[in-house]
This record gives sequence, C-alpha cells and structure tokens, in this order.
Amino acid sequence: MMKVKRDLFLNRLMARRFNGMVKVITGLRRCGKSYLLGILYKEYLISLGVSPDHIVEVALDEPENYKLHNPLKLDAYLKSKIKDDGEYYVFIDEVQFVKRVKVKDPALKAPDEITFYSVINALMRRHNVDVYVTGSNSKMLSSDIRTEFRGRGDEVRLTPFTFAEFMQTFGGDARDAWDEYVVYGGMPLAVFAKGHEAKSLYLKGLFEETYIKDVVERNAIRKPECLGDVLDVLASSVGSLTNSVNLENTFRTMKRTAIKAKTLDSYIAKLGRAFLVEEARRYDIKGRKHIGALRKYYFADLGLRNARLGFRQIEETHLMENAIFNELKAQGFDVDVGIVDVFEKNGAGSGIRKQLEIDFVANRGRERFYVQSALSIDDPEKAVQERRPFGHVGDSFRKIIVVKGKMPLRIDDSGYAIVGLIDFLLDSNAVLGANR
Repeated sequence: MMKVKRDLFLNRLMARRFNGMVKVITGLRRCGKSYLLGILYKEYLISLGVSPDHIVEVALDEPENYKLHNPLKLDAYLKSKIKDDGEYYVFIDEVQFVKRVKVKDPALKAPDEITFYSVINALMRRHNVDVYVTGSNSKMLSSDIRTEFRGRGDEVRLTPFTFAEFMQTFGGDARDAWDEYVVYGGMPLAVFAKGHEAKSLYLKGLFEETYIKDVVERNAIRKPECLGDVLDVLASSVGSLTNSVNLENTFRTMKRTAIKAKTLDSYIAKLGRAFLVEEARRYDIKGRKHIGALRKYYFADLGLRNARLGFRQIEETHLMENAIFNELKAQGFDVDVGIVDVFEKNGAGSGIRKQLEIDFVANRGRERFYVQSALSIDDPEKAVQERRPFGHVGDSFRKIIVVKGKMPLRIDDSGYAIVGLIDFLLDSNAVLGANR
C-alpha cells in the first residue's frame, strides 16, 4: 500500500508538540488515525532526532495489550517505559478500550474510580512527557475532553481522505478521479481496494460489522433495525432540511413504523458521536443567531453513504454539496446553512417576506465565507438564482459559487468568486485565501 501524505492533519499535530496538553485524535473508525500518529507523526519526530526508545506506543486493540485495558496496569506499564529526564512521547491508540476500575479505600465514603483519564492526568504532571491518544468513540472523548482532562485536552479531528489526498493515490485525470471519489469516497482501505465488488463489500461490511454494531453495543439499542432505518432516511435526504418531527412523520407514512421524535433525536446524536453523520444548523445571517429545529445532515464519507443505499442513489447535486461540506470541515471551519430574510414588494405596493438560503456559511476565527453549490450556472435563470441570496447579505466577506468540473477561480461582475469543484477541492485554501 502506497504512503499518502496527510499534511493537513500532520501539521496540526506538529504545531501542538509539547504544548502542555493531551492531543486527542478522534474520527471515524478506519479513517487512518493510527497511520497518522504511529507512522507519519512518528517519522516526523525521528527526523527531529527523537530516539525511537523515547516514543512509547500502545495499541489497545492488539490482543497482546488486552491486559492494559485495566487502567492500573496501563499506568504501571507507561511508568516503566519512562526511564530518564529526556523528552518522551506517549502514543495510546484506541483508548475507548480502557475500562473503569473501582478501588475501595476505607478513607473514602464510596469506592473511588480509576479511569483512563486518571492515568493520563497523572502522566501529564511529568514535565518531560508529551501525550497523544486516538479514539473512535466521541462519547468517551469529544464530549469529555474539556472536563475529564481538566482543561488540558486538545482535540484533532481526522477525516477520511480528502479529495486532494485521494488524488495522491489515483494517478490519473482529476475529472476521472472525481467520478471515482463521488461513488466510493475516501476511506483508506476502500480507496486501495480494486474494482466495484471489493470496494462495495468493504464499505458495506464497515457499516454492518463495525459502525452499526459499535453504536448498538455501546448504547444498548434494543431495535438495531430502527437505527438502520434512520441511517437510510438520512442517506436518502443528504442536503435536505429536516428535523426529528418530519422524520417521525416519514417513518409513520412511508415505513409504517412509529418512532417518536425524541427517539429519533437520540439515534441521530449517537450516529454523530460515532462520526458517521454531522449536522449543519440554520443560521440567520442578519440576525446573527441559529434559528429553528431544521437541520441538514451530511455523511463523513461519500462512499459509506452510497454503500448504505446499495449504490442506487448517486445524485451528483447532493453528493457534490456533501463533498464541499466535508472539505470545509476538514479545513477547520464551523459550517452552517445560511438564511437571509428579504422583503419583496409587488406591483400593488405591498409585498411578501421570504427566506433565501445560502448552502454554507463557513466560519474559522475571524474568517467567514459564503458558499453556494451548483452543478452549473450556464443557464441565466439558474445563475440569477444562485447569486440572489448573496446580494442580500450586506457584508464584504467572500462569496463563492462552486460549480461542477474544472474551472480556475474567477471573479464575476458582482464581485462573487466562481470556481470549479475540482479546483476547490484540490486547493480550497487557495480559493478561500483570496479573502485575506
């Protein structure tokens, strides 16, 4: 298997080296967390002159390390590896396997509990130790990083291969690469599999044997078939506004199944914690606030989404939008669906109030970009439709229309940026950097 540079994420680890915090690498299972940390980052450290015996690696999903699932044994093992005052780097892979252990102390009114966090927080008291952990279960990690690591948790979210990373493996024309990527996505082992059958079997197996099984077991879900139905509905409605009430009605009318909105919200949250899907909330641009319960949901990987539906619904409009969302998230943006309220007068002097939608409002620190996704704007009516919401925003942040295919960035007469999807995905920072 060829080596793929993942500099976008590697640079984030490099920038955090010995920053006094625990680096927590999270993301979808099988998206390459172990490869990023144990190969790419390790090679970087060795290139700096770090001795390999000062890099302590523990892969908790390996059978020979099962005994280290006990946090007390893990603590003893790590301490035994740190033998001097030199700088040590500790890599702990798949930390969700560490159990919680009750330790009865007569001085305490109740049994104390030793957890993985206890081990790491103790390790962080050593001035010469830099700690990195990976995990796939954000219920254990993302939601607890700020509290359990006592303000010393620093999350780095990893995604499947971006399109630019995928191109390193393709060795052909970028247009042909997109035709492959939009169907099979960027899960590393799917990328390197040969032919539709191998890719399809791998992606479908990931869903059934890994993701769904994990979510069901960790959350004690009694009706896994309902969780599968929720996934199917979300996969079919990528890029469409919905909420749990609408989904409840969908299940009642189309699936002939009664699932309460509250239960659906819970299922979707669990899928989000497993990094399978992510939501984009509606944001009132002029009111500067999130509004309503409607959401759009996007899949972390196009191939996984397509595999879930048996590769039957490859609608490029929606998948192109999903790919743009994923690219913005990989670049570190918070992404919302933009809403602009407008009042349009009619010939009689009265008028109506409308809400115009901008596909994405992307924020990163002080940066902001507005992005529309369109297969084409060659038709004058379609061009007006895509540009129209931009004219009502009322600020000077860059406004971008991404169209299918290859098209170098250009600025139209209204000052809006027009760029091809492939150009955007291959170098989104260049497109977005034009705002600086």
